[in-house]
Amino acid sequence: MRFVPPHPPRGAPVAVWRGFLGERSRTAVYGWSEAAFELKHIKRRVFGYDVHIPLDPDAVQHVLLDNAANYVKPDIVKTLLRPTIGGGLLSSDGALWRDQRRIVAASFAPAAVDALVPAFGRAAAAMAAGWSEAVIDMAAEATAATMRVIADTLFAGDPRLVSRAAMDHITAALEGAGEARLQALMGLPVIPWSRKGRAARRGQNFLRSTLAEVVAERRTAGGPDDFLGRLILALEDRFDPKEAAELAIDNAATFYLAGHETTANAVTWTLFLLSEQPDLQAEAAAEARAALAAGTDDTDLPARLPLLRRILEESLRLYPPVPRFDRQAVGADRLGEAEVAPGAIVSIWPWLLHRHKALWDDPDAFDPDRFRAGGRARHRFQFLPFGGGPRLCVGARFATAEALAVLARWLADWRFEPVPGRVVKPSGMITLRPAGGLPLRLFRRG
Repeated sequence: MRFVPPHPPRGAPVAVWRGFLGERSRTAVYGWSEAAFELKHIKRRVFGYDVHIPLDPDAVQHVLLDNAANYVKPDIVKTLLRPTIGGGLLSSDGALWRDQRRIVAASFAPAAVDALVPAFGRAAAAMAAGWSEAVIDMAAEATAATMRVIADTLFAGDPRLVSRAAMDHITAALEGAGEARLQALMGLPVIPWSRKGRAARRGQNFLRSTLAEVVAERRTAGGPDDFLGRLILALEDRFDPKEAAELAIDNAATFYLAGHETTANAVTWTLFLLSEQPDLQAEAAAEARAALAAGTDDTDLPARLPLLRRILEESLRLYPPVPRFDRQAVGADRLGEAEVAPGAIVSIWPWLLHRHKALWDDPDAFDPDRFRAGGRARHRFQFLPFGGGPRLCVGARFATAEALAVLARWLADWRFEPVPGRVVKPSGMITLRPAGGLPLRLFRRG
């Protein structure tokens, strides 16, 4: 049976300034017209910037791969990210980015990730141990589980990184992004003026100060041979002590924040989609039970979950955890028929590409068989849940294995049903999460 999950309404094109008011200022994917899912290229003028939105995968490939050296992280994005993640991997360019990428890559190699899969399952099981047959906010549970995974696997289980305060501060930091974005676009100092903005600033300060303590303690006392320990040693070997210390904090913040938030959202949206389709959920649960029963140490668990993987990929298509990311042109270029001037912003929108009518059959409908082996061929740059090109997310394999392991553990033992009458809507400016969380009714499987 055809299932079309909710998405924001689509009407006539709206003026650019409307993007900074009302729901559009809180939800990046709100307010797009129907034409945005049909055109090959959109160009706008936003506060003095030319903004290009390529919707042809060939043009996206040109930006992210073929001429990637010409497209760097925008100055505006660096301004917004600097208070939280400084000059870490996500916000740097050029030689600094390449050095940091080489340093962290080994921690996310296939063998290294596979060895962590049992830890993913243990974190999921620990969360579920406290559940009962009741209505539970699964967005909060997914966030807590992925925070636990990151803390355990990358930061030696530091308890400061899994507290309720940490979760609340991170949520506040993400929700305050809209206000800071408007100030940055207008060339104004990024100063929190609203209650949400002040909460966001407190969240940023909490994250930085907490991770600064963690890094300082590790540099002084040493510790296990984990991600953070290897990161600190490699940075100290490559940079002077002061810069190495600062970059250690920057990258700790990057991987702690980005490492759990996006995966939590992927798990949350997948649970929502399965809660609305009980027969498919039962199939996925049966597969999960069989896969868990067949393994000994679960390092190869993701390979035993082909149906759940297809469901996860379709969830990532319909609700990409990061619905947009931006680049800025260093020099003049051309995207199809559009001239790109130096300094122009090129905005890549997985939200639009993943639902584009020229790229997908029945694009708003949920159909995990799109990702079945041997299915319709697709361009490598039309599906971008983890970005693409040289800056493809270094943690893509980690996030996918983690999401599959968490979902398998939970589906094997629990059934998830929607709360009657509750409408689920996407929200968020940086990442995409259900507005107000995702309360679901939980029942133990017999």
